[in-house]
Amino acid sequence: MYFAENPDAAHDIHRLEVELLGQRMIFYTDAGVFSKKMIDYGSQVLLNCLDFSSNERLLDVGCGYGPLGLTLAKVQGLEVTMVDINQRALDLAKRNAAENQVEARIFQSNLYEKVEAEFNHIISNPPIRAGKQVVHQVITGSLEHLHEGGTLTLVIQKKQGAPSAKTKMEETFGNCEVLRKDKGYYILRSEK
Repeated sequence: MYFAENPDAAHDIHRLEVELLGQRMIFYTDAGVFSKKMIDYGSQVLLNCLDFSSNERLLDVGCGYGPLGLTLAKVQGLEVTMVDINQRALDLAKRNAAENQVEARIFQSNLYEKVEAEFNHIISNPPIRAGKQVVHQVITGSLEHLHEGGTLTLVIQKKQGAPSAKTKMEETFGNCEVLRKDKGYYILRSEK
């Protein structure tokens, strides 16, 4: 399972060459990480909704092998921090940062446990299979790590809890906007 510190699945390295936000990117993936054979559709929908100013600080929670944070760092010039609980995913994210010539701060953290900084934006394609409680922790924990006026943006499928996540975001921030609905995926954004 990808929401584990040290997946024990046998290695099965894949090399993905993809175009994201008009930029050619290369990602190495492996067994035991989320969406190892392709950039999942939800992440692509999320990326296409994000338009940040260069030099803003971004936190990618549950970054996996890095498609969201690394693409945004390369294309939009953001100062990116990426965290995940999965050490195999983080090793891949570091390799992918080097492969794509992207600078990013990448370290292991169970959600916000080891995150100390504040950010302009937090994004996540949260680990749905880890359960609703974890998804809600992604939402509630973001508040103390956002600057005033900062945003939390998530992608969640309707059938996997988008309505309850939207409610939790409204409770936590007092607002939540649906930026896009695409093939059952909801892009949800709250502002602090």
